[in-house]
Amino acid sequence: MNTEQRLLKTIYTCFPGGKHKALTMSYDDGRTYDRRLVSIFNKYGIKGTFHLNSGIGSEYGDRIPLGEVKELYKGHEVSCHTYTHPTIERCPMDQVIQQVILDRRLLEEACGYPVRGMSYPNGSYTREIADILPACGIEYCRVVGNTDSFDMPGDFLVWKSTCHHNHNLMENARKFAELNKTQYLYLMYVWGHSYEFSEDYGNNWELMEEFCEFIGGRNDIWYATNIEIVDYMNAAKNLKYTATGDMVYNPSADSVWISVDGEIHEIRGGETVRI
Repeated sequence: MNTEQRLLKTIYTCFPGGKHKALTMSYDDGRTYDRRLVSIFNKYGIKGTFHLNSGIGSEYGDRIPLGEVKELYKGHEVSCHTYTHPTIERCPMDQVIQQVILDRRLLEEACGYPVRGMSYPNGSYTREIADILPACGIEYCRVVGNTDSFDMPGDFLVWKSTCHHNHNLMENARKFAELNKTQYLYLMYVWGHSYEFSEDYGNNWELMEEFCEFIGGRNDIWYATNIEIVDYMNAAKNLKYTATGDMVYNPSADSVWISVDGEIHEIRGGETVRI
């Protein structure tokens, strides 16, 4: 071996396209205000995840009917929020499981694909509930609250967002846009309820319009749904490297991007690549 050759390369996981920043949005309850929110997201190329209660139909108020779900949320993600939105830490565990499974079943019939994510109704959960969710087919679940940070989650089953849209939204967006240290992965995660723009804060839709116009269309940001982030990070963790780090095999179906000593590589699904 050439004594000047480095014994160990610096290999980093990247987001798709070699990017190091990602943005995702998360909105609960499926009320009719989602129509306007989705139109804003679509206008600026933002992707959102919408957590719905399939057991609370339009007869209970201004809810998106299940027959509209597939078309309205096309290009975004439909996710669970339990069947009737109970405070689940007070419920018997068998009822919690049924709330999740029934919600999944009905939402899957409506949207036409497996529903694998969730947000906790009323922000209510216990560790026992979080631990049972994978057996119910749920791979991530969002809690309430704000971190004001752009860190990747340590546990997707208790995933806390960067901020609610009424908590330092533009301040966090400006900080996020300025991040340029490519040795880190940064994630900005915004959550809320679309009705809040009209009912709770005096018609402040212009806030979301301003945010999406500011943060959308940037070539250093991956715009993703919650489940796309989970799936991608799982695929990245599943890459198989040689002991010397000179080759990598991707057993997944989708591409994963990595940085090797500063050079970006796309590792396509099923391929073994020398790096």
